[in-house]
Amino acid sequence: MNIIVTGGAGFISSNIVGRLVKGNHTVTVVDDLSTGKKENVDVQADFYKCDIRSKKILDIFKKKKPRIVIHNAAQISVRNSVDDPASDAGINILGSLNILEACIKCNVEKVIFASSGGTVYGEQRHFPADEEHPLNPISPYGVAKLSVEKYLHYYSYNYGLKYVALRYANVYGPGQDPYGEAGVVAIFSKKMLNGESPVINGDGKQTRDYVYVSDVVEANIKAIKGTFAGGLNIGTGEEVSVVDLFHMLKNISKNDSIEEIHGPSKEGEQKRSSLHCEKAKTFIGWEPKVSLEKGLKLTYKWFKEDR
Repeated sequence: MNIIVTGGAGFISSNIVGRLVKGNHTVTVVDDLSTGKKENVDVQADFYKCDIRSKKILDIFKKKKPRIVIHNAAQISVRNSVDDPASDAGINILGSLNILEACIKCNVEKVIFASSGGTVYGEQRHFPADEEHPLNPISPYGVAKLSVEKYLHYYSYNYGLKYVALRYANVYGPGQDPYGEAGVVAIFSKKMLNGESPVINGDGKQTRDYVYVSDVVEANIKAIKGTFAGGLNIGTGEEVSVVDLFHMLKNISKNDSIEEIHGPSKEGEQKRSSLHCEKAKTFIGWEPKVSLEKGLKLTYKWFKEDR
């Protein structure tokens, strides 16, 4: 089938694109390359360099006539959203509305949206958080992701647009950008391979739920085929502190000279996060397959071989 993937030159999306191409789907990637890289895009996919806020989006949709849209394009930094909420909203809310309007005008069947289980719940009241947990994001990034989920419900209710909002935990794996502010596994791995000690924000007791990228890809494939509509958590249910993650990677590196260094905490950063994912298992038959230990080893090995 014809599928458009927005942000398809990015870390998660490029892995999704590769899987779709192998499944003999006709794939079109739309990406402005502000953070993605053209070389990440599978050569069998069509590519358009385009901002999701552009009027050209509708022309691309009219030409390609997608049945499915996987919408991953976004401003991806929580910290940048705190520094400039208006810019974040312009991309993540208004850009998404531009995509959804094109979906309606071109009779798209379903949208798979990359939401954020790590931010839409805010500071959690219980752990792990299920999909019924109160939605109180504490960053503009989380507010934007939740807003798009609400718009998806609106378009579904009024126009019959099917959708699934996949609320990702902290996604990691080979190919993630080690030079940005997101992606602590990639950042720590690269630093350690260079013989440097990465800086841990604050006391390092903040926790996250780390899910391997191939598991996230599988969630997208299952969401395409399934009939469920709404939000689904995509994570492991395991709470891991940044300090513990640091020591796991240090052990993998086998470099005893790496030191535990702490810096100031970051504004807008949640203290704890983990996701209950039984609903995804029930409704789309998804559950994580790659353990954190195995995923970290695979990721570290990839960065080592990619040097």
